[in-house]
Amino acid sequence: MRQVPARQTEETRVTLAAKKQANPIDIQVGNRVRIRRMLIGMSQERLGGLLGLTFQQVQKYEKGVNRIGAGRLFEVSRILNVPIDFFYEGVSTQPGASEPEGAPPVMEFVSSGEGLQLSLAFMKIKDAKVRKRVLDLVKSLADEEAQKN
Repeated sequence: MRQVPARQTEETRVTLAAKKQANPIDIQVGNRVRIRRMLIGMSQERLGGLLGLTFQQVQKYEKGVNRIGAGRLFEVSRILNVPIDFFYEGVSTQPGASEPEGAPPVMEFVSSGEGLQLSLAFMKIKDAKVRKRVLDLVKSLADEEAQKN
């Protein structure tokens, strides 16, 4: 005899939806994996290959959608050549605190794809005068943008 699944109540659906939201700590850890991977110039495909995963799985880890288990995080730290506590930088260790402290704007910028690319490209410029000119250009563009709003 085939069983027919019971209809989900609204309360059940809300509970299931709440469970699917990413945990702030998982988001933090995933974001730090992404930052480090990008800083060393490693693709998601390469990291996935070294871990025996698809790049889609790496994407899910980096977004915090999927939790990285202890053994896997140990392997990621070895591959990315960072200590495990690197992934928890900024997380409060105070009792009762379960979410990472608010990311400073600079960290949000550097953790974005464009921010990281801009930072890496800027660091390659060795001439101080050229770096100053780039900075002046960015400042003037930001000022123009601010005046529009």
